[in-house]
Amino acid sequence: MKKLFRLTSEGIAELEAELVTLFAKRPVIADSIKTARELGDLSENAEYQSARAEQERNDARIDEVEHILQNVEVIKAPKSDGKVVLGSRVTLKNDGKSKEFQVVGTVEADPLNGKISDESPIGQALLGKKLGEEVEIKTPAETSCYEIVSIA
Repeated sequence: MKKLFRLTSEGIAELEAELVTLFAKRPVIADSIKTARELGDLSENAEYQSARAEQERNDARIDEVEHILQNVEVIKAPKSDGKVVLGSRVTLKNDGKSKEFQVVGTVEADPLNGKISDESPIGQALLGKKLGEEVEIKTPAETSCYEIVSIA
């Protein structure tokens, strides 16, 4: 059975843009290989080895992104039934401090930008909770209690 990658429409657009960029890099990398090849003995040619490694990384990422896009399940905008689900934007409050998160699939997760995976400790703690509920979030650094003040 194929694994489906759950992404928001924004996440799909980001991957499609990355794919365009990766394909645009191919001719540049090919030129680097050609130039390095002209320098002579390939077995001791660091520029050639580096260019080939870059080509392999680029092609591997292209394969990975294409695979994800071929097996994607779009996260629909959450229904407003008051529960946190995949795709929800949640605002939490604790001692006057507020934090905002969007619960997304693992491929799209970017904690530094507030996108947390549904499989992360924070994501698991939030899923299924309702507006006004207290949520205990356990992270390696601390355990904190937050109140859910909005779900969008």
